[in-house]
Amino acid sequence: MIIRLAKLAGCLLLTAALLGGCSGGDEQFHAKSIERLMPPLAFELTDETGKRVTADAYRGKTAMLFFGFTHCPHFCPMTLAKLTGVLKKLPDDIRRDVRVLFVSVDPARDTPQGLAAYTDNFAPEVIGLTGTEAELRSLAKRYRTTFSYGKPDADGGYNVSHGLAVYVFDPRGKARLMILKDQGIDQIADDVGKLAASTE
Repeated sequence: MIIRLAKLAGCLLLTAALLGGCSGGDEQFHAKSIERLMPPLAFELTDETGKRVTADAYRGKTAMLFFGFTHCPHFCPMTLAKLTGVLKKLPDDIRRDVRVLFVSVDPARDTPQGLAAYTDNFAPEVIGLTGTEAELRSLAKRYRTTFSYGKPDADGGYNVSHGLAVYVFDPRGKARLMILKDQGIDQIADDVGKLAASTE
């Protein structure tokens, strides 16, 4: 467990260092630019309806990708609530072309049906996705993050350590921004609105 957490911390520090080196890039955005650091949006996962989908299903949409799990006690619901607040700030013509892709890294507990019930608490634009552990680890590695499972308690419950960033992709699937936890709703809405408008 200690080794896994050390790897997670090291990975997050590496990402922060890489982003720090390019933070002076695009002045028009509040979030960190990842345009030259991260690959395009690409995956094959299972959505909350139980259907296998690829990233192509979200081409034409501005996508915000976030790794988490439904049993997350604090950070995941807080982040999804914030992103729901962002969606509410957007004009209708932009909001309908924005999706929040919530990727559960806890496939043992987060079934498609469970994900659907969870995302229903937020907004229709929040889509739950999951896959096999191997698929999820491959996707996490693609975006320079990771996750690990804590030791089960007496009732079989356990925590999942995961990255905290939200990755934003433009409608062409190109990686553009990384939203960090200290960004406010207004700043994120401004970024997403500008990004959507710039790619129309």
